[in-house]
Amino acid sequence: MADITSELLSTHRAPVDQSSDRSPASGPDPHLITFVELLFFAYRDFTREADAALAELGLGRAHHRVLHFVNRNPGLRVADLLEILKITKQSLARVLKELVDKGWIEQRAGERDRRQRLLHASEKGATLARRLDELQARRVAQALGQAGASSDRAIARFLFNMITREERALVEALLPEPIQALAASRA
Repeated sequence: MADITSELLSTHRAPVDQSSDRSPASGPDPHLITFVELLFFAYRDFTREADAALAELGLGRAHHRVLHFVNRNPGLRVADLLEILKITKQSLARVLKELVDKGWIEQRAGERDRRQRLLHASEKGATLARRLDELQARRVAQALGQAGASSDRAIARFLFNMITREERALVEALLPEPIQALAASRA
């Protein structure tokens, strides 16, 4: 996918009709659309370095998401991973099979229920997950540093509130520190 440059934006943006009356019924607030665009661009750049590292290994973003959550939650049940990722069994099956076949993830039977498939990152998978985490954490640290330490609370609250209300408890349970502590950090 080609990146959009400011030159492209300036030459391909539709001219704004200044004579039209922009009422709320005519579309979302342009100020909010700017935030939407910033999220798209931030996500593009947040994933860029990890995508490149994954591509060298024949893996993609779906593999990254699975490996990330398995590595962060050793012994994760397949059913729980489906709930976290909000994807179908069919989508997960393909990606998980590739990760298992290539030795990034190991499936183990549950101790109490042998029918359960518990997922663990292999040593190779954990090393890759840490490498990808480091690439993305470096970008997040840089952005937080430039935003100022006092902005951590607002950023954490903003990101958490972008999550569907019904999913917040699940997400909070997955975080290494409670969202309240995260939102209060370096305040």
